Amino acid sequence: MAEVIKGKVWRFGDGITTDHIIPGRYFHLRGDIRALAAHAMEDADPEFAERAQPGDLIVAGKNFGQGSSREYAALVLRERGIRAVVAQSFARIFFRNAINVGLFPVVCDTRGIEAGDVLEIDLGAGVVRDLTRGFSRDFAPLPPWMLRIVQEGGIVPYILAHGGLSPATGGDDEGVQGRCGASPGGAGGIRRGNGAGHL
Repeated sequence: MAEVIKGKVWRFGDGITTDHIIPGRYFHLRGDIRALAAHAMEDADPEFAERAQPGDLIVAGKNFGQGSSREYAALVLRERGIRAVVAQSFARIFFRNAINVGLFPVVCDTRGIEAGDVLEIDLGAGVVRDLTRGFSRDFAPLPPWMLRIVQEGGIVPYILAHGGLSPATGGDDEGVQGRCGASPGGAGGIRRGNGAGHL
């Protein structure tokens, strides 16, 4: 079933790395995800670690999640109650890790969205609405079975519930970049390093 989520924006720019999301100096806390998540985004915005609330959203620019392949970067955001990350493009491994841990990655033109704005994201229709500023942006929604993986909490809960990864909802497996609005330097999408990539 499609989902509409709504939340307040924490705004970040281009090139947010996994070390911005969770600094490597706290990696010794990986056995306690709640303690690790207390330091999420600390080096990018110290206020986030102190004030982010469940249901908030992250909005960023290009190549969000570049760097390490460790899944803790996506996991700490979900642990903090972040429902979705909206970015002009993602590092490919972060994009996959987000789906695997139950965090919605939304590829869309984020220009004009500011910190503190309230967004409504229709994950089925592929529309981001900025309720504060009164505009909307289209994005290519995830294929239905991938959307369901995220809705059910990630890949492990999905496998436990369904006994495997076979698409359970039908629909096509169209790429996630098709309807994204234009962004500086080209259409938004998933990125590997500094080059365009795909899921």
